[in-house]
Amino acid sequence: MSEPALSDASTTAPQCTRCAVAILLDGTDVEERRAEAAGWHEFHSLVDLLAVAEANEPGYFSEGWSVCDVVGHVGAWMAQAGQMFEQMGAGTYVEGELDVDEANARFLEMMRGIPFETVHTQAWAARWWMLRVWSRLPEPTASNSRWLATAGGEHYAEHLPRLQVWTQELIARRPKQPSPGKE
Repeated sequence: MSEPALSDASTTAPQCTRCAVAILLDGTDVEERRAEAAGWHEFHSLVDLLAVAEANEPGYFSEGWSVCDVVGHVGAWMAQAGQMFEQMGAGTYVEGELDVDEANARFLEMMRGIPFETVHTQAWAARWWMLRVWSRLPEPTASNSRWLATAGGEHYAEHLPRLQVWTQELIARRPKQPSPGKE
């Protein structure tokens, strides 16, 4: 599988042919938007290298997480951010800390047993919804910039090092294909 083509115009964040979201780089949350777009590109590009069976293989975390679990986890946090952005837009958002450990456990439990194809699609849908709702907010604020970073760029960055290593480990386990013309 080839890596999606990237373009980097001076007024938009990095884009690929699969996850392109044109984001104008003006305003106070430019870094959060750039980190989200670039991080998502790297995240999904790694996930897209794997077959379904590989994505379901436990070992991403020693606790038994698979790539499917981490995709569900990231997607659930993007959906949570979308919900927070909806509340911000409606004026009903109340600043406060979520119990991250409790939310992580709840998200993992909700996504367990769901086929990878569905989890993957839900993560994509959660991202598009998160970005759509975020883009309708009247102006950047500390709260919406923080949620975009927390569910987006910073969150992807937290998972990318292990995802890179685990993806390479899974690919290395694949049976070697004979070279054409060699027996």
